[in-house]
Amino acid sequence: MFLCCWLVLGALIPLTLSTDPGVKVKLTAKGLEYGTDSTDEGHLGIQNLCQIFRGIRGKGPFLRIIKNSGSFDLSVSDLTVGTSIAVESDETGRPAVNTVDCAATVGSANIKFHGGASWLYNLFRKFIDKAIRRALERQICPLVTNAISDLNPQLKTLNVLAKVDKHAEIEYSMVSSPAVTASSLELGLKGEFYNIGKKQEPPFSAAAFNLPPQADSMLYIGLSAFTANSAAFVYSAAGALSLYVTDDMVPPASPFRLNTNTFGVFIPQIAQRFLGLTMKLLVKTVKPPVVTFEPNNTMVKASGTVTAYAIHPNSTLSPLFVLNLVAASAMDLTVGTSYVGEFQVGLLNSIFRMVLRAVVIPVLNVQLAKGYPLPAIGKMQLVNTQLQVLKDYMLIGTDVQFNSIHGASRG
Repeated sequence: MFLCCWLVLGALIPLTLSTDPGVKVKLTAKGLEYGTDSTDEGHLGIQNLCQIFRGIRGKGPFLRIIKNSGSFDLSVSDLTVGTSIAVESDETGRPAVNTVDCAATVGSANIKFHGGASWLYNLFRKFIDKAIRRALERQICPLVTNAISDLNPQLKTLNVLAKVDKHAEIEYSMVSSPAVTASSLELGLKGEFYNIGKKQEPPFSAAAFNLPPQADSMLYIGLSAFTANSAAFVYSAAGALSLYVTDDMVPPASPFRLNTNTFGVFIPQIAQRFLGLTMKLLVKTVKPPVVTFEPNNTMVKASGTVTAYAIHPNSTLSPLFVLNLVAASAMDLTVGTSYVGEFQVGLLNSIFRMVLRAVVIPVLNVQLAKGYPLPAIGKMQLVNTQLQVLKDYMLIGTDVQFNSIHGASRG
């Protein structure tokens, strides 16, 4: 049944778009077969067409003029369906499809009657076969057109604009022409983060990338470095990439505490002027981090500042110093401003490596673990999901299940 349904999607006339997508979605033969086999409330509409390709059995009166009854077997072979489908982007950026032209031929239709006066009717099988073949040829293209039209309500559930959190939303409008092969359908989506209510383009654009020819899963989603970097741009613009670090966030077993006694060992002026006070650090970026994907490795380069404060008993703050921080494969610290006189910043490396490793990175991982909405149609659930980090993008390979085809995702 899959082959017959794939013929319906075999020739697409794509819209002409040239923007490189930030996200690519590829539906494999396995995924297309699942979509056409799912019969929940007429799932995807193509199921109706595929019934034609199966042998048909029936029973009932053979003719209305002569009262008789029995059964028959009907088989159809050498069936060819050719159709062209136009893919457009609607006013919301969702894909929309319609049939441009269609042609169908039935090589042969064979019917055999059983019971009643079947011996008589079987004498005229050649004429009946011809009539059935012509009738089927007239009915196939309307069914194809209806099946393609039935795709549009499902495509309208694509979450083109999905809220991530109070700072950001992500857009999945279609920006490039779909790529169609004999075994897959691939869509190019924008995959760009924006500040909620403010569409500001970042000072960089998406680069072209190609999904690998994998087909074990139903669905593959490629998330480019552009998508990750647009998120970094948005959260940086929103001022969300900052964190106050206090002593209660430091692991109890750590020998380093955020207080003036600890820092006074490395910078004596602090202990002399602010004896016995607790401290807190403000860690924030000064420009958007840059994310790079390499095979089996994700690298983040961040530039920021670390401002140290002494906390007085009345909760007022005294700034101690500001350090410039560049973190990538290694951490580099330089003194930006000192309010306590000169000191050797290299002496503080071990403390700030501990702060990054034990406090900042775990807090960041908690936020990343919340995830963000992936492109989805309806109430689609991902199962058997695998993640690979490849050159310039991350690849999610997954199977899907539809809890219900009705009910749109966010966006």
